[in-house]
Amino acid sequence: MINRRTFLTTSAASLFATSAFAQTAPQSTWIDELTATLPGKTEGNYTIPEKYWATVVAVNPNLPVGEIHILPQSKHLYFTVAEGYAIRYGCAIGQEGLAYFGTGVIGRKVEWPSWTPTPEMIQRNPDAYAQYADGMPGGPQNPLGARAMYVYENGRDTAIRVHGTTSPRSIGSASSNGCFRMYNSHVIDLYNRVPIGTVIHAY
Repeated sequence: MINRRTFLTTSAASLFATSAFAQTAPQSTWIDELTATLPGKTEGNYTIPEKYWATVVAVNPNLPVGEIHILPQSKHLYFTVAEGYAIRYGCAIGQEGLAYFGTGVIGRKVEWPSWTPTPEMIQRNPDAYAQYADGMPGGPQNPLGARAMYVYENGRDTAIRVHGTTSPRSIGSASSNGCFRMYNSHVIDLYNRVPIGTVIHAY
């Protein structure tokens, strides 16, 4: 299991993102080619803030290739694509008291997933969620958006998802019930790159 020491050049939490992940990737042919495949800078009529554009960045070369790393402090999700490089996406994280931290694997992937609020969600906010107790079919109005990747630990579904959203303005916030939201165009891009069994870390 990977731990923070693999990432950090300092143990100071405030330097976590900048020391391990925040460098801009140097220009090269393969980076230019990869960048050309990334989603654009808008989500429908919404203009994505620059800090949440899908971008190739330099990362700690000790990070294994083909893993997802989520940094709640900066609201970024990284997928390592080569030694020392990752695609960085913006994300939303769980609100205070509901945030997920840990290591798991992507155990399931679904296009246009259905959604059923957990009993805990219904208990916390019945006015918002009780009407969907029997589930909501997948589609453009579904809060899980265009794609969902399901986080498992020890073979069991954690109820944590990496998924799209109907609310692009929520990216960059701590507003979910524990899951990690992405722009729909970004989650489709990530979904197409990530196989079942991919390791995911949230710090």
